[in-house]
Amino acid sequence: MATEPVAAEPAVPSLVDRYFTRWYKADVKGKPCEDHCILQHSNRICVITLAGSHPVLQSGKTIKSISYQISTNCSRLQNKVSGKFKRGAQFLTELAPLCKIYCSDGEEYTISSCVRGRLMEVNENILHEPSILQEKPSTEGYIAVVLPKFEESKSITEGLLTQKQYEEVVIKRINATTATL
Repeated sequence: MATEPVAAEPAVPSLVDRYFTRWYKADVKGKPCEDHCILQHSNRICVITLAGSHPVLQSGKTIKSISYQISTNCSRLQNKVSGKFKRGAQFLTELAPLCKIYCSDGEEYTISSCVRGRLMEVNENILHEPSILQEKPSTEGYIAVVLPKFEESKSITEGLLTQKQYEEVVIKRINATTATL
C-alpha cells in the first residue's frame, strides 16, 4: 500500500513575528552595515534591537562590554520613568545614542535610537551577560524600549525600511562586495 506524504505543519510564528512589525534603519549615521531593527508593537511601543547584518552579529565578534553611559553627564541607566504620563523619561531624537558596544578586537559601535520618543527602559541584562545580545537579538538581547509621541506614532516609520526593502539592501551589499572581489 502506498502511503500519502504527510503535509508539513506550518511553522508557528514567533511572539515577535506575531505581535511586532519589523522596521529597519540601514547604515545608521552613514556607517556601512551598522543596521538597526525597530520592532513596533500595535500599541506604538518600539523595541530597539540590532539587525541581523550588524557587524556585531555577523563577523563572530566577541563583545567585551556594553555601556549606557553616553557622556560624562548622561547615562541611560539614570532614566527613571513613573506614572501614567511617563514622567522622568529621557526624550530621544532619531540620532540619539542609546549605548556603546565595545568588542574585544578594539571596535566600538554606538547604537542609536532611530525613532523619536521617550525612553521607557534599557536592557540591563546585556550589561551582565553581553552574549545574549548576539544569541537572541530580537528577544532577550534587545537594547531599549522607546515610546513615540502619540501624534508621531504613524510618522516614525517614514525613513525606515520594511523587511522586504531591507533584504534588498542587504542583497545589493552582498552583490557589491562580491563584484569588487
